[in-house]
Amino acid sequence: MEFNELAILTFHYQYEQNLVYREFCDFLKIDPKKIGDFRAIPFLPISFFKTHHISTQNKKAEVIFKSSGTNGQQRSQHHVLDLALYEQSFMNGFKYFYGDIKDYIILGLLPSYLEQGSSSLVYMVDHLIKASKHVESGFFLKNFDELNVILEQTKNKKVLLIGVAYALLDFGETFQTKHPNLTILETGGMKGRRKELIKSDLHRELNHLYPGAIIHSEYGMTELLSQAYSVGLKFKTPPWMKVLTRSYSDPLQLIEGKTGGINIVDLANLHGCSFIATQDLGRINESYFEVVGRFDEADIRGCNLLVQ
Repeated sequence: MEFNELAILTFHYQYEQNLVYREFCDFLKIDPKKIGDFRAIPFLPISFFKTHHISTQNKKAEVIFKSSGTNGQQRSQHHVLDLALYEQSFMNGFKYFYGDIKDYIILGLLPSYLEQGSSSLVYMVDHLIKASKHVESGFFLKNFDELNVILEQTKNKKVLLIGVAYALLDFGETFQTKHPNLTILETGGMKGRRKELIKSDLHRELNHLYPGAIIHSEYGMTELLSQAYSVGLKFKTPPWMKVLTRSYSDPLQLIEGKTGGINIVDLANLHGCSFIATQDLGRINESYFEVVGRFDEADIRGCNLLVQ
């Protein structure tokens, strides 16, 4: 089945079963029967996840993931009705971009799942660590000495170090890491912990601190069940996920070839909302997209705030 057909079927299902999304579409006077192209489907503003319960009504959530935030800040909540869908999405996404998980030692420069049970990112990394089947795999948020020992002992193996940007910088400044088989997967910026860097400057600094390593980025968020990955600054999506851009001045108008707000279609998010208008800014190219910033009024959020 083609992506467009699956997207239209998903839209009709969520219009019928997700009460908040249906009210949003009705407010826009959308007639579902007239939509034949996924680009015409309404994209729900991501801010709704802070104020509404966004899910279909057919069963109770298995877990509620929450976005990170500063003290007192309202956090987004994602009521995930089927964890198996999330696991299938991120495991297949990993395989699509990286191959067999068992080929990698997975090191997480993130809080452990026991410390942050409400984080979808930590849930994913915890699952990847276990699936890798390597005894060296694990979380190393504050154990820099132990992490350095692991990296020194695994130079003949493929290692994927997944971390928040400020922690990767802190570790890289503490230890001069030269690992011939190391891939760095950074998951976000500083969020007040260090001076904020644009993505190109962050990658330049990581290249300096981790000579010879390959620098990748992960693009995901609490409200989604899929992730995009980049080599350098060029993000690509798995087949069940697409990225579009919308106009600055008219959020209902899609644009091409210019910088605009990022809209995401995530067909894995079947029981939530698969059509999200984010607060990120980006550019779409023929085979990839770039994230260039955020709207000025966007809240400070992201995985770097997981650790208080």
